[in-house]
Amino acid sequence: MTWEVLSIIGTVAFAISGAIIAMEEEYDILGVYILGIVTAFGGGAIRNLLIGVPVSALWEQGMFFQIALLSITAVFLFPNNLLRHWRRWGNFFDAMGLSAFAIQGALYAVDMGHPLSAVIVAAVLTGSGGGIVRDLLAGRKPLVLRSEIYAVWAILAGGVVGLGIATDPWHLYALFAATTSLRVFSYLYNWRLPFRKLHPIGDH
Repeated sequence: MTWEVLSIIGTVAFAISGAIIAMEEEYDILGVYILGIVTAFGGGAIRNLLIGVPVSALWEQGMFFQIALLSITAVFLFPNNLLRHWRRWGNFFDAMGLSAFAIQGALYAVDMGHPLSAVIVAAVLTGSGGGIVRDLLAGRKPLVLRSEIYAVWAILAGGVVGLGIATDPWHLYALFAATTSLRVFSYLYNWRLPFRKLHPIGDH
């Protein structure tokens, strides 16, 4: 049950996130649907490739595709004057998708008996893979590659699941809430990882 709830939350959140960004970039209706679907399912496809599950397993998720399509349609039909206020929620939906799918990906790898390192990789790829593909298709710098903290929260969520700290449903929901909150705080308060800026040769 927990798995399905997290899958639904992640699918809705990332489908909405992709649709909002597509509309910000002035994509047509087909582009909005494509970006929404790619965002919702791209991370799972990348994860499946790397941990040895056939990508075709994604096509067996009929209900989740319907949920994604309904979410995208709802956002596309939302009144324009209200949608302007919703745009600021794009990061919030992205944070929810990151958290839900990171935990879901970690649970997937644990169920397959993979070691901790693979569990963390599965969490990061499932949580951020769809967002990376979305940002690349939208011509934006992927969030996961910025200095603003993003993938670190997926790593932490994967570690908590992989170490067996969160196993009960309420533990997983608490982890989801905590991961989402940390991601929201990181962009609200501009928390950043250390980085170095190199100047081109010849600049002084």
